Amino acid sequence: MAGSPTARRRRLAIELKKLREDNKLTCAQVGSALDWSGSKVNRLETGNGRVQPSDIDALCRYYTTTDELREFLKGLAKDSKVRGWWHAHGDAVPPWFSVYVGLEQDAASLRQYQCEFVPGLLQTPEYTAELHRATNQLSGEELERAVTVRMERQALLTRENAPDLWLIVHESALRHIVGDRTVMRNQLERMLAVGQLGNVTVQVIGFDAGTYPATGAFTILGFPEQEDPDVVYRDGLTDAIYLETPDDVSQYTKAFDNLRAIASSPPRSAALIKKLLKEYS
Repeated sequence: MAGSPTARRRRLAIELKKLREDNKLTCAQVGSALDWSGSKVNRLETGNGRVQPSDIDALCRYYTTTDELREFLKGLAKDSKVRGWWHAHGDAVPPWFSVYVGLEQDAASLRQYQCEFVPGLLQTPEYTAELHRATNQLSGEELERAVTVRMERQALLTRENAPDLWLIVHESALRHIVGDRTVMRNQLERMLAVGQLGNVTVQVIGFDAGTYPATGAFTILGFPEQEDPDVVYRDGLTDAIYLETPDDVSQYTKAFDNLRAIASSPPRSAALIKKLLKEYS
């Protein structure tokens, strides 16, 4: 079954919750019927607990599902236990960010707004290293692993069935010198090159774009299967926020559409990047 383990775990949780709600039962009622605690049912439905084949069997018998659905759910549970490539890098990918990387690997579309720095999927190794030096106390080996992870993430842009990536970046992120002028020159060249990919769109909000509602950086992840709803991701220094309710996703979708409307067109954005590139030469 295709998909990252993180995405499969999320899909399994969604399916289990849907089954319970379709039967108009509470977590406590299901737990009592199966001689479990209500909190165990809740953990299974939020992806916070490992789901065993015996758990799937018990739930499917109780909900009287088809054999086909039971096997589908077991497949999701099996795939959710597989380790993703990023797990091999240990604490270079903290747990709160590991969830995002897993979802990113399975996304069919990524819509991102960045107002402070160049988005990670467009960063050069040197730019990434400078950001990590500024925010983390890392040894040389740890820094190398952190940079490697970010570079490996970028491979999804050129893989088969690559996601559609739509980036909106504020001009201030391009004028903010990270490292030195050589680092920035290489970084802007990288942005122009990636922007030429057929699945990538880059827009820049210039200083002359006028006022607009401040949102802070965010990413909206869309998935290939209709049953997997969009997720809004916002990160901080040591944690992350994942928003999945229809109202939250709708609000951020509207915000992204508004930002897209006031940003320069992709050709004008490329022209602005080229203009800045000359200033770093």
